[in-house]
Amino acid sequence: MFEQELNVYWKKVVDTIRDGVMIVDKGGRIVSVNRALEKITGYSKDEMLGKPCSILNCNIFEFARRDKGEHWCVLFKTGSMDMRRCTFIRKGGRMIHVLKNASLLYDSAGEVMGAVETVTDITEIIEKDNQIAAFQRELRAENGFHGILGVSASMQQVFDLITNAAQSDAPVIIFGESGTGKELVAKAIHDNSQRQSHPYLKVNCASLNESLLESELFGHVKGAYTGAIRDRAGRFEAAHKGSIFLDEIGDLPVLTQVKLLRVLEEKVIERVGDNHPIHINVRIISATNKDLRKLVEQGLFREDLFYRINVIPIHVPPLRARVEDIPILAEAFFRRIRLKTDKKINSISNDALRVLMGYSWPGNVRELRSTFEYAFVTCQDSVIQPHHLPPAIYGENPSEKTVRKNPMDKHEIKKRRLIEALEKSNGNQSLAADLLGVSRVTVWNQMKRFNVEVAQGKLTY
Repeated sequence: MFEQELNVYWKKVVDTIRDGVMIVDKGGRIVSVNRALEKITGYSKDEMLGKPCSILNCNIFEFARRDKGEHWCVLFKTGSMDMRRCTFIRKGGRMIHVLKNASLLYDSAGEVMGAVETVTDITEIIEKDNQIAAFQRELRAENGFHGILGVSASMQQVFDLITNAAQSDAPVIIFGESGTGKELVAKAIHDNSQRQSHPYLKVNCASLNESLLESELFGHVKGAYTGAIRDRAGRFEAAHKGSIFLDEIGDLPVLTQVKLLRVLEEKVIERVGDNHPIHINVRIISATNKDLRKLVEQGLFREDLFYRINVIPIHVPPLRARVEDIPILAEAFFRRIRLKTDKKINSISNDALRVLMGYSWPGNVRELRSTFEYAFVTCQDSVIQPHHLPPAIYGENPSEKTVRKNPMDKHEIKKRRLIEALEKSNGNQSLAADLLGVSRVTVWNQMKRFNVEVAQGKLTY
């Protein structure tokens, strides 16, 4: 009795579930569908009944055999299908993503009479996954060029120089004020070069006295000086086949300069206290915040060494010369420090950002990072305001502070770059993506975010 009543209500049960259900005969013709399948596919029951299931244009549909009108779908050969992702073409032409399960149906004699398929619409999940992937690519792009942030023309030029310098093995010297990120540039050159799988070592030439610096660079033998109780390899030996970064090379003692010149010219070193030459293969990258030409004129830096290290010069601009990069840098430091401190601060106010963009930044990017470390200590609210910034930046009388007029934030910069790319490509999203170096999905997402539309070749925003 129960089974008879269950059969009466079975159609109602099938129509209640959210997954689409379809039954086909062994010829592949649709004999039954539930309401969910109508909703998922856009076809009505009357439009599907009696039609071959190929009407749904499943992208994983496979033929098994067609001869003699026998089983023609590979399902009838395999017997079942479990959790297969595929796509249907919905009525009207829109593609939808579905998860399909299928199984054969047998009659009382054990003969195949058809098959049943269940279909789960996962289009929204797939689209969200694609959007998340696009956002992740965008965030990776916002992390800049090997950790160096900047959208300004001057920084784009630096990125090009890094890429070109990495293809060469010639000495590179990086000029820039303290705190501009010269060390990041040096590391990016090594990471882009053929030496990337070999050591990258750095030495601060201003941090050690002359004897210790020579030992650090070239190594020493036992007994070379008091305290030299064993042989020790220097940084040049340790960096064999890799790169060595000589920071603050303008502070290199004159006698050490002579030895470095020999390294550049002959590719050999001698440990302190020894006269046995050691051949090395090291790419030299140096950096300084000093005017080396003036030091040469003053006799403090050897002219011949200057020309040997000044083969590929890269000038990193100060932060005050690339104001348009401040919003991107500010947000990057904000996110990193918030993660580190786990403090419930949600954003930077526009007023605080205007103050940051109006400051001259003598300490450059390093000072900007320190500013946010300070602000996260002083801010007890959900938004960083101007008065949370260090007094030297905000000042005691902010109303009298001259703020540079450049209110463009990173979103405006992105929107402007998107519009320029679409204008150059005549509205072609694929070409615009190539110009921006992003995916077409990212271009599509940015167009939606910034309300940019292309209709009949005309751009509106």
